[in-house]
Amino acid sequence: SGQKVCYGGLKHSCYKLAYFQDLSRRVGFEEARQACEMDGGALLSLESEAEQQLIENMLRNLTKSGSGISDGDFWIGLWRSGNELATSSPCPNLYKWADGSISPFRNWYTDEPSCGSEACVVMYHQPTANPGLGGPYLYQWNDDRCNMKH
Repeated sequence: SGQKVCYGGLKHSCYKLAYFQDLSRRVGFEEARQACEMDGGALLSLESEAEQQLIENMLRNLTKSGSGISDGDFWIGLWRSGNELATSSPCPNLYKWADGSISPFRNWYTDEPSCGSEACVVMYHQPTANPGLGGPYLYQWNDDRCNMKH
């Protein structure tokens, strides 16, 4: 389930946001990726500041709609495979878009990515959390463990 919105003239013409207030319905990265593919799409590649702003506006509209949306981060299609840690590249350079996009656009929260065992990426959506060093935990990206439920 989710809310699908389409726009003309964009590289990604349609977007679908899926938010589950019920924690038991939230899924890990791989389950989210598979759900998108079964729906004919892919986990989101954010390829520009303009696209980032578009998604932020969609999330604001979703929260305004009175659907009771609360804290809950959203998976995006950025990840790194664990076997790439042996390379000499700095960790942030190892993240790739699941749909093959080569966009260099990134919107990391301060001090992210932390790397280590965290290899999949979420867009923060924690409106009730106290702001951290990088400001509110809203819309910036954070690497997280792939088995976390979002």
